[in-house]
Amino acid sequence: MTSLSIRTVHDVAGFAAVADYFSDVWDTPRSAPPLLPETLNSLAHAGGAVHAAYDGTRLAGASVAVFGPPASRETYSLLTAADRGLGAQVKQAQRAWALELGARTMRWTFDPLVGRNARFNFVKLGAVGTEYLVDFYGPMADGVNDGDETDRLAVAWDLTGPGQSYDTGGSGDIGGTGDRAAAPTTHTAPDGAPLARRDLDERHVWCRVPDDIVALRAAEPELALRWRRAVREVFTKAFADGFRATGMSRDGWYTLTRDGNHDRDRDREGADV
Repeated sequence: MTSLSIRTVHDVAGFAAVADYFSDVWDTPRSAPPLLPETLNSLAHAGGAVHAAYDGTRLAGASVAVFGPPASRETYSLLTAADRGLGAQVKQAQRAWALELGARTMRWTFDPLVGRNARFNFVKLGAVGTEYLVDFYGPMADGVNDGDETDRLAVAWDLTGPGQSYDTGGSGDIGGTGDRAAAPTTHTAPDGAPLARRDLDERHVWCRVPDDIVALRAAEPELALRWRRAVREVFTKAFADGFRATGMSRDGWYTLTRDGNHDRDRDREGADV
């Protein structure tokens, strides 16, 4: 790598270059990128930001963000991609831009079956998974998502905090690998091994994802879809029970946690006072 620079884009040529980069990442024709150059231009003109990361003169990453509802003090990251090792720097550039304009939180979605992205979001940035969205986009025809249902995990990133790492060593699980290993298995994965575990005090759920869902989707789409629906079952039940996604281990296990207040709040629901 030479010298990395990250800047906001304001010119037509820059928007076209970012659109081409996104096309290459999501394996679409450059005539049909995930976001058109004119769309990027409009979003920036409306007060959003398109960031481009350059390794020397080569475009090596990009991101797009807009502001949320009035008075929400939050931004929404529509799309981010970067060459390996540069993702954190691109997100920090987004963070600096958002903080300067008064935002306190950034939200976005990602495919929960892509474990490396989960680890980046939870361990590297300290974001928290707040909502599981079933088939969020409907059918997509790009080279990454084609043939699958587009479930997404929504995350929230506290821009004012230092960022927390939930990596406790070998696994990255809260409480370490011992807690996960001792917890009863609740679901079996399509490969026949444990998919999910829940501890007896109902404070943690662990859920496993495939090593490389993108490669699996290309090679065995039916098996990939079975993984999608199996993980969906675990997540939707856990989120309904008040859990949130907070960690991802190196060996592909999510950690979902909830605090001790959830049961007490649930017990009060529907009570006449």
